[in-house]
Amino acid sequence: MKPAKSPRHTLRGLLILLFWVGIWQAASMLVGKPVLFASPLDTLRALLRLLPTGDYWAAVLGSLERIALGFLLALLLGLTLGVAAFRFPWLRELLAPLLTMMKTVPVASFIILILVWFGSRHLAVIVALLIVFPQIYFAALSGLGSASPELLEMARVFRVGKGKRAWQIYRPALFPYLITACGSALGMSWKAGIAAEVIGTPSRSIGEQMYLAKIYMDTAELFAWTLSVILLSMLFEKAVLWLLRRVGKTWN
Repeated sequence: MKPAKSPRHTLRGLLILLFWVGIWQAASMLVGKPVLFASPLDTLRALLRLLPTGDYWAAVLGSLERIALGFLLALLLGLTLGVAAFRFPWLRELLAPLLTMMKTVPVASFIILILVWFGSRHLAVIVALLIVFPQIYFAALSGLGSASPELLEMARVFRVGKGKRAWQIYRPALFPYLITACGSALGMSWKAGIAAEVIGTPSRSIGEQMYLAKIYMDTAELFAWTLSVILLSMLFEKAVLWLLRRVGKTWN
């Protein structure tokens, strides 16, 4: 169990937050044009105006559904292929060019191709999957490869079965790598997913609402949607990592 945060730590976090809000306010005052750079107060007002509306929650739930589905599919596919590639080196070599392409091709290229092939409805799902999958795949390879050679040798000497060997030796080695990869992949899935929605503008999406705010030059609302994405990404990351850690504790 993590130790509770001390009041001093909480106060320091609050002061850091206030510092950056102050920088935001100073930048807004320096620009002097709310249509170009909304202030924190204007953004808060816009957010409070959006919160009671059905369109806001429809967009939030729509984006959350797509990005969560893309992340879950990437997690399952990355783990499955990562374990298989660790077991079969030929599969690792076969997948290497595909993984290299997925890591190097610009996200915008993927978005445009997916729009051409599949349309905008499932755009965020596929983009989130493509962004997260390589991180989970390589985490699985690294985690399994970090298993203790001494424990594996002892398991061979005592003729421990493959299933028990995987559960008792490989699983504990894999889990920390998986947690770390998910921690970085969760934020990336939101960044890429929302970017895909802004370009594809599927209905019931945050990306569509951000695009409309840009069209109508409503910078405060654009900032409010951006703030919503940040908060949703943080909550989603904390929820998923909490769930993974609980699963890990249950398995131990």
